[in-house]
Amino acid sequence: MTTRATPDAGNPVPNPAVAGPATGGSGGADGAVPWWRDAVCYEIYPRAFADSDGDGVGDLAGATARLEYLRTLGVDAVWITPFYPSPLADGGYDIADHTGVAPDLGGPADFVALVERAHALGIKVLVDLVPNHTSDLHPWFREAAAAEPGSRARERYVFRPGRGEHGELPPNDWQSAFGGPAWTRVDEPDGSPGEWYLHLHAPQQPDLNWRNGEVVADFERILKHWLDRGVDGFRVDVAHTLFKADGLPDAGPGQHQDIHRNHLMPYYDQEELHPLFRDWRALLDSHPAPAGAVAPGERVMVAEAGIFAPERLARYVSPGEMQQTFNFAFLEAPWDGAAMRDVVEESVTAMQAVGAPVTWVLSSHDAVRPVTRYGGGQAGERRARAAALLMLALPGAAYVYQGEELGLPQVELPDDRLRDPLWERSGHRERGRDGCRVPLPWEGDAAPYGFSTAAPEDCWFPQPTDWAGLTARAQEDDGDSMFALYRRALRLRRDHPASDAALKLDGPDSGEWFGFERGAGLRCVVNFGSEPLPLENDAEVLLSSAPLEGRTIPQDTTVWMIFKEYHQ
Repeated sequence: MTTRATPDAGNPVPNPAVAGPATGGSGGADGAVPWWRDAVCYEIYPRAFADSDGDGVGDLAGATARLEYLRTLGVDAVWITPFYPSPLADGGYDIADHTGVAPDLGGPADFVALVERAHALGIKVLVDLVPNHTSDLHPWFREAAAAEPGSRARERYVFRPGRGEHGELPPNDWQSAFGGPAWTRVDEPDGSPGEWYLHLHAPQQPDLNWRNGEVVADFERILKHWLDRGVDGFRVDVAHTLFKADGLPDAGPGQHQDIHRNHLMPYYDQEELHPLFRDWRALLDSHPAPAGAVAPGERVMVAEAGIFAPERLARYVSPGEMQQTFNFAFLEAPWDGAAMRDVVEESVTAMQAVGAPVTWVLSSHDAVRPVTRYGGGQAGERRARAAALLMLALPGAAYVYQGEELGLPQVELPDDRLRDPLWERSGHRERGRDGCRVPLPWEGDAAPYGFSTAAPEDCWFPQPTDWAGLTARAQEDDGDSMFALYRRALRLRRDHPASDAALKLDGPDSGEWFGFERGAGLRCVVNFGSEPLPLENDAEVLLSSAPLEGRTIPQDTTVWMIFKEYHQ
């Protein structure tokens, strides 16, 4: 690309075909490129997805019954957040049994049925691996709490004596990500105040000691258990937190205030992580696969690593480690052309250095939904549509959180319904993440919109009364809906695999717009600026996030196009 269009000069979007289209790309017909390099994976938060038995809580059987919807949408895989037995102190991420199924979600047979149905539909299945902590009701921790200091049971966790004359102060200054100290003191078996245990999250989530051989061996057992049941990969929860710096040094002020300093914290991003992940990768690449699952060597691990220095994040997907790591910098970026462009360029450069794809994500069960995050109302919806087409055009993998494809906004829930530990731990200052965990609206004019046969007030969370137009059924019949946009985008994405060539962005330095070529003739342009952006005469628009204004791209709009030269 040698020219740049500037809206104020009235120049049209330049045609990249004059330099010749890029060739190659992932997802080619020879099948040599691993499936996960450009897969689109759909996140299911099971308690808020679909309820099969009318108790108001989504379950595995409900998810199984709705998999046909996901095939219609066009995703390649599903990631199911924890369905394991849990007291639900943190939405299921406080796990009492890492190889069980929570009774309110079904039983082992329900999980097997889900995997078999997904595979029959051509959909791969990923599950959560939560290795940093257990529930405080896990048998190991109950044993540790009742044991003596220095015991084998306590060595599986991070117990330490307190500071101060009588051990009344925490062992160091570490703070929980949910607010307050990251340490809680236990009473010893004789009733006296005793040691402290570490929890980087809620007190009900004690951190495991990853320098303990029993912990390492047990998670190898857990991985094999789910592989034997046909899973195709794992999303590794808080993958950056497992090991803590020797000596547990103080972290200093400002903890959890600047995410861009996360890699500097003594409880994040330690060097010992990487040999562990290489061991896990070797296990996934060698353990036998049951019928229907992907073969050894094709399974995937995706890191949920809250590391925002691109070169540090790239280490998690170095050769022989994980294959994907969520790009949270993209999710955190504001709707601003210059900021978005910087994130894309930095992310691509860092991942190319280790031969890994970027794994793009706009939303999750931990984030404010894009429609709300980008301004709310019609403006937020317009930007969320544009962001979706941007993400799905970028080379690499992409994750879609349930309801993102319906354009659901964040919900303001009543105080007495909030479950997120952030609400209590922050002294009711932070409402937490529950507003994006409201049950999906499937059909009908009133809550619970086909999610359950239970009364609306008895469902996992209450749904808004104005969601009738956002249901899956309503949007399936509306060619202009968010669902229709996602469905068309996923089909076109498959028809236009990404190029192997290095991604090059073009556009003005000021960031009013930028564009790039995905490959196979597809070009994506995003207009962030207030001025319409003219199109070249020979550009054929395949998909637009909002209606064009004649032959121009209006503000907050993403367009996918091809050029006549590609058809000659």
